[in-house]
Amino acid sequence: MPVIQAPHEINVEDLYVDLAAVCDIPVFLKCESFNFAGSVKLKAAREMVLAAERDGVLTPGSVIVESSSGNLGIALSMIAASRGYGFLCVTDSRCNPASRRQMQSFGAQVLTISRPDRTRGLLGARMDYVQRLVAYDPRYVWLNQYTNPHNWSAHYRTTAPAIAAQFPGLDVLFVGAGTTGTLMGCARWFWEHRRSVTVVAVDSVGSVTFGGPPARRLIPGLGAGVRPPLLDTELVDDVVLVEERETIETCRTMARRGFLFGGSTGTVVGGARRWLAARAGGDRPTAVAIAPDQGDRYLDSVYDPEWVAEHYDAVAGEPPVPPVPAGRLVAGVG
Repeated sequence: MPVIQAPHEINVEDLYVDLAAVCDIPVFLKCESFNFAGSVKLKAAREMVLAAERDGVLTPGSVIVESSSGNLGIALSMIAASRGYGFLCVTDSRCNPASRRQMQSFGAQVLTISRPDRTRGLLGARMDYVQRLVAYDPRYVWLNQYTNPHNWSAHYRTTAPAIAAQFPGLDVLFVGAGTTGTLMGCARWFWEHRRSVTVVAVDSVGSVTFGGPPARRLIPGLGAGVRPPLLDTELVDDVVLVEERETIETCRTMARRGFLFGGSTGTVVGGARRWLAARAGGDRPTAVAIAPDQGDRYLDSVYDPEWVAEHYDAVAGEPPVPPVPAGRLVAGVG
């Protein structure tokens, strides 16, 4: 029986969903959201905080500040509450209301940036604000997930070897690209230890990470308006870009089978389906995709028909609403 004293001490590492039985995709989906932070970002947050403590960067009275669209902010706010630090999340309008409320429940402050940088978008504006803040007030400590090597090393140390142990015959691994911490940690491990594995990065259309033109993106998590400094494209074998409409359709397809995953997971699964379909006809590869999050934080967006109708054309996967039978009233209702 596990007994813990701090919320970051536990994370389920060996749970997979066979998507062949869920949505006819030959992929095993590694679920990374079964922890108290609810996402894969717990690993990076934990590594960065503990390293900053070892290095004497975080001390009593410090206030952690980070730019985040949601999941890392939640993980850091949870750890900060547990370890006695203040926390300020600098986010933007794409951050889900549920994510904001969860951070605030842990005692964090949430600042929303609404004016994008002219060339670097909302992410650039967020990062500029954090830089000005830490220069002005020495109490604030920026862990900087975009350049911090502990972001990727957390996955080099845990995620990649855990997948390799479960799937010794692994052929292809699909990893979403945000800050590219998860991607780089896994890609670097497989490059060094099992080069035969094909590592495919999955990104959102409108992200500039792999050189594409910037465009509107409304679903937080994957993608970036500034090329991630951690990214080393030499370690990535292929890239798939996914439209947000496809992300929503994929999420809803899985939800129809009882699996409520988040937008980042929908993007990764959509990319895996597209990549595998383009290579159909040979031996079926052993494939794993990493699911960063669950869908509870997307109830006001991806799973809200009104939000989707406002921002996108008709999206597949919306179940038909059966008509209410006329003249058949439940007792006591009329």
